[in-house]
Amino acid sequence: MHTANPLLSAGDLPAYSLIKAEHVGPAIDQVLADNRQLLARLTAANNKDLSWEGFVLSLDELHAALNEVWSPVSHLNAVCNTPQLREAYEAALAKLSAYGTELGQNMTLYKGFQSLLNSRNYVDFDVAQRSVIDHALRDFKLSGVHLPAAGQQRFLELNLNLSELGSLFGNNVMDATQAWSRLLTDEQALAGVPVAAKSFMANCAKERGLQGWLLTLEVPCVQAILTYADDRALREEVYFNNVTRASEVGPNAGAFDNGPIMQQILEGRAELAQLLGYENYAQLSLVSKMADFVPQVVDFLRDLAEHSRAGAMQELQQLNAFAVERGVENVQMWDIRYFSELYQQQYYALSQEALRRYFPVDHVLKGMFELVERLYGIQINELTGFDTWHPEVCFFEVVEQDVVVGRFFLDLYARPNKRAGAWMDGCRSRRRDRQGVLHAPMAYLVCNFAPAMQGEPALLTHNEVVTLFHEFGHGLHHLLTRVEQSGVAGVNGVAWDAVELPSQFMENWCWQPQVLRGLSRHVDNGQPLPDELLNRLVESRSFQAGLAMCRQVELALFDFELHARSQVPDPTVFMAAVSQEVSVLSPPAYIRFANTFSHIFAGGYAAGYYSYKWAEVLAADAFSRFVEEGLFNPVVGKAFRETVLAQGGAEPAMDLFKRFRGREPEIGALLALSGLDQARV
Repeated sequence: MHTANPLLSAGDLPAYSLIKAEHVGPAIDQVLADNRQLLARLTAANNKDLSWEGFVLSLDELHAALNEVWSPVSHLNAVCNTPQLREAYEAALAKLSAYGTELGQNMTLYKGFQSLLNSRNYVDFDVAQRSVIDHALRDFKLSGVHLPAAGQQRFLELNLNLSELGSLFGNNVMDATQAWSRLLTDEQALAGVPVAAKSFMANCAKERGLQGWLLTLEVPCVQAILTYADDRALREEVYFNNVTRASEVGPNAGAFDNGPIMQQILEGRAELAQLLGYENYAQLSLVSKMADFVPQVVDFLRDLAEHSRAGAMQELQQLNAFAVERGVENVQMWDIRYFSELYQQQYYALSQEALRRYFPVDHVLKGMFELVERLYGIQINELTGFDTWHPEVCFFEVVEQDVVVGRFFLDLYARPNKRAGAWMDGCRSRRRDRQGVLHAPMAYLVCNFAPAMQGEPALLTHNEVVTLFHEFGHGLHHLLTRVEQSGVAGVNGVAWDAVELPSQFMENWCWQPQVLRGLSRHVDNGQPLPDELLNRLVESRSFQAGLAMCRQVELALFDFELHARSQVPDPTVFMAAVSQEVSVLSPPAYIRFANTFSHIFAGGYAAGYYSYKWAEVLAADAFSRFVEEGLFNPVVGKAFRETVLAQGGAEPAMDLFKRFRGREPEIGALLALSGLDQARV
């Protein structure tokens, strides 16, 4: 009786607290069986009803039914992972991969979309409908619909294997992160570490029935040690264990080694690309992106490196000189954050930890919501009485002209068995169904901040405020769409190298004095950032911008050129070569960053990590219009809302950008914001 399964309930929201690992398999089996049965009817009747409602919206209903089951499972696997759920998740992945390939290679469906393209009705479809058809035809070809039977079978095998390998990669990262810890019983060993961070470590120890301070590889702990710990040996120990996770190096050497998995993933992707007629996976990835050619992306990244390398070298020289004054002759990677923080404290009179006192989470959220309400004419209300996967999760609705246009969950704090990092994921997409009912979108917004400690509210550094704004920008893109075709609504169908535009655009507001005054309220006295401190914070935006730019270019070049080869190189060796070319830093030989580079090995950024910098150019240039015409100019806000945020993937991203900006994007705004507009090698 699958109706008792909470994943198959007809409720408005998933019953997260009731979902158990044993529910996953039966729910997936049931929805796939139902979908296959309905699909058989649809394809049998496709020549009789090739209307939009009868064909495309019927397919949408199949996709929505599957998403209602899979979305909560995938999300729970990321935010409260257990061995049982992981096993059920991976078993379901294999079934979903096979089902997805079945759809992608269904010649009857392909011909159905082709018939819509060639029909007299095509010209009467709106731009979103035409995009759905065009994207579907493209995706059928990328799924191997034209391949002979043997090629289709190999495509299925490769896709299934890559799906399993990506999941295994992510599991190894999580397990390796959880596998290392060190208990400190002498508080003096944590000299320099802020009280809030020590409270987090003490709480980690308490949760395991220990007394003292437990060091882990969770993000709040690693950042606190590398940024503040005076004990250089302790910084090195944490750094070493962090950068050798999931590799053949370190105390858990080989236990969760992602090295062989990376090689298999890269080889599988290369074969997949060649099977579809492309020279390499990078070429394949660009089919659905703004950039057109491999050399175009490489030249773009090398141009950014050229603009940033001179500034990065100067920044490193300054940091080295600063460290020498404090008795450290040879700055190592585990010293960078520490001396950078001290440098900011001395020359900018600025400390991220001191800034934390000005950014209580609740007040930051209030200020962020007020900003977007002012910009876009919306209202954000918190909701109560919903089912959740953790007590600290919040739930909100977005209202426009008294109509709920979307809802989102907010899960802000780090905890064991939760995937590291920050992300937005679509829970549901906006769509109008065959009966004319409009379904509102819903999103997950997830971060890994330190939770409230010692009776105080949770507090954010300014860097964390920027992270929150970034993810909320993704959320707005998903929630504020006006498109009613789910395939191109919100973030769906958006070129991957443009999908970061709304998120990186939002980051710019965190540096505006008018906004910072509203975001900040000291946890003790309720006062906003004083003008002197606020000005120093704004001035610090360009601090080590060259080093930061070089790092992002290094990662992007590594990812893209790694995937632009038909013969797969060793990722560790290749990353060392790219680092030597681009970076001004000298990482130790034991570093294994690639082994935890989940963006490209377990996420959607393979041959697409360059998208962060590509979209950052777009975001900086878009924001410059607000600077030129008024930060809170309602005309500009409405224009951004109605072009970039409202149109989703219904139109090409470049067309939308040019409609908003009145021209093609220019790199100057980004270089100016970063303080790199004068620096060239």
